[in-house]
Amino acid sequence: MLDGLRQFIADIVAPHAQDRAFDDSDYRLAATALLVHVISLDGQPTAAEQRKLHSLIESHFGLDRGTADRLIADATEVEGEAVDLYHFTSVMMRSLDEEGRKRVVQMMWELVFADGQVTEFEDNVVWRASDLLGIAQRDRIDLKHAVADRAGGQVKDDVVGGESLPTPPIDGCGEHMTKL
Repeated sequence: MLDGLRQFIADIVAPHAQDRAFDDSDYRLAATALLVHVISLDGQPTAAEQRKLHSLIESHFGLDRGTADRLIADATEVEGEAVDLYHFTSVMMRSLDEEGRKRVVQMMWELVFADGQVTEFEDNVVWRASDLLGIAQRDRIDLKHAVADRAGGQVKDDVVGGESLPTPPIDGCGEHMTKL
């Protein structure tokens, strides 16, 4: 009887969750939802961003095209329901070691640079997600520079005179970044 009640409540809270191929506690779903959030920040994702997302998901998670498509569809759904980044980052904090979390931040930067321009919103979301993932500021900046160098882009605001500068928060955002 208790299981029936739990299922009833789960169906009300997330009626389509049972249709998803990936479980809410799967770090791949959480990471992909975070990546979908990044490419959606500056409007409709470009073709370059979508190609890069598919490439990253397939290569980093070892998935075939069809499975990657299902993961991205599930992640798009849960990202649309999310009110902050904490749900995604908390799943990754429980599932990934520091190197795994750094790889997620690197994937975020790769998507940010995929369209050739970095917006303040994108930079801010990577900063907030990195913080929630327990990634040191120096590591976040190093990852940004490494990805920018490979992408042929320029990084303009994180380092001045060899000193790291914190990325300022966007006005009106609380401790946990809300959906934009």
